Amino acid sequence: MAGKKHLLIYLSALCLSASSSLSAADWPTFAHDPQRTGWASEESTLAVENVWRLELKWSVHLKNEPHVLNGLTAPVAADDVTTTEGIKNVVYVAGSSDHVFALDAETGKPIWNRDLEGFGKPRSPDHWVCPQGITATPTIDKQRGIIFVIASDGRVFGLDLGTGKTKYGPVQFVPPYSKNWSLNLVDETLYTSLSQGCAGAQNGIYSLNTRDPKRPMVRDLFLGGGIWGRGGPVAGDNGRVFGMTSDAPINAAEGNFGSSVVAASLATLEVLDYYTPINWKFINRYDLDLASGSPVWFRFKNYNLLAGGGKEGVVYLMDADALGDKDHHTPLFVTPRLANDQNSFEAKGIWGALSFWTDVDGQTWIYIPIWGPLSKMAPPFPKTNGPNPNGSIIAFKITQSGPGQKPSMEPGWISGDLSVPEPVVIANGVIFTLSTGEDVRQSHEGGVSPDGPTQLNNAERVQRATHAVLYALDAKTGKVLYDSGNSMTTWVHFSGLAVANGQIFAVDHSQLYCFGLKGE
Repeated sequence: MAGKKHLLIYLSALCLSASSSLSAADWPTFAHDPQRTGWASEESTLAVENVWRLELKWSVHLKNEPHVLNGLTAPVAADDVTTTEGIKNVVYVAGSSDHVFALDAETGKPIWNRDLEGFGKPRSPDHWVCPQGITATPTIDKQRGIIFVIASDGRVFGLDLGTGKTKYGPVQFVPPYSKNWSLNLVDETLYTSLSQGCAGAQNGIYSLNTRDPKRPMVRDLFLGGGIWGRGGPVAGDNGRVFGMTSDAPINAAEGNFGSSVVAASLATLEVLDYYTPINWKFINRYDLDLASGSPVWFRFKNYNLLAGGGKEGVVYLMDADALGDKDHHTPLFVTPRLANDQNSFEAKGIWGALSFWTDVDGQTWIYIPIWGPLSKMAPPFPKTNGPNPNGSIIAFKITQSGPGQKPSMEPGWISGDLSVPEPVVIANGVIFTLSTGEDVRQSHEGGVSPDGPTQLNNAERVQRATHAVLYALDAKTGKVLYDSGNSMTTWVHFSGLAVANGQIFAVDHSQLYCFGLKGE
């Protein structure tokens, strides 16, 4: 019986990665796959028993002019890439000033770099809300040997994985100098999301069918509220693409979906379903956007599920085929408030993205990055790992009490103190996260005012930053297995990790880092 259960888990992991045509050393998109699980299901080197042996293998300073808070995107990786120097495992990063870098994953040696020649200039200076440079993590189409990148002028470039030469486009995908988020790729169609109305662009989900390079097809879905969760659009295996929107007017009949979770058709971007929390007026009043966190799509028994949450510090577990049931206000399960008792629009609550993992015993886990202290309303956790005043990772188990019962969430553990943690990635029972070192204040008033507090300027946003730290935690207990100490020298804003072939790749504001096991 146990053997059958383990086989089913293996097949489930295989299905999750099949749509991306992954191999053991591929990390082709933000959070690994179109569903944004963060689960490196193919990784076979790193494990709970050996991550204490991690060390910094190499770091490389990348020549890129930051745009305020934005420097380098989260890394992506591909193995067995044919380059001018032979077949290599390659890691890729885009820089905010229209640069793309490809490096040998084993040594950090540059393989190629490419400047994306743009047209025109923005009308206004950079601001941390609208940095007007590359903001979207690229994505890899391994079958066609292409990495897709959105340049600051809104054109998408398809670059050869081995040489950096243009193989597709450039094609105008989104408005110039708009703020767009991590690219997703499903069946040769690219997806991104826009937020903050930068450069006058309309917020929503955008898609580009790249199958015929001479006849690209662009679709737009304007939603009113922006989608600025780290993962951009999240693609399910049920033919739907999902986004969680920022606070904005809500009128479904007019197509305005502020403070909502929206499902659209992958093929046509038509709105198919939505969920709006019952307290949406409160969320809008205090700027507690759902959009601060990307959801994660996953399967559990007979359900397609979506889990997500935002600044309010509440997680919603939804049926991905019927988000809010018939009234659009009824999810499967809602947690108590987990963070942000202060109702702050900055520095507290859920930020980044949720992640998913199924262990070898068949237990499904959800991991939530929390900024700030735990809420007084949070449920008790069976396992704690010390005080966590600045932030933490919280783990929940997905459970079902009996046949016919709806799935729910059961507290698992909470980590020790992590300052501004990034979304976690998972490999063989280990979760990895960055404590970013960023000073995440946005205002002089402390982020608790529905009346519009004074924003900090660009210099004030960066003056108190420290440096990032990579952590490895036991995925079942939250126990610290490794931390990188002072290995990373500066901070990072809105990034993510990549795990491939026994290596962890991370960026700070100006450098790319590779961690691996000693002696490997």
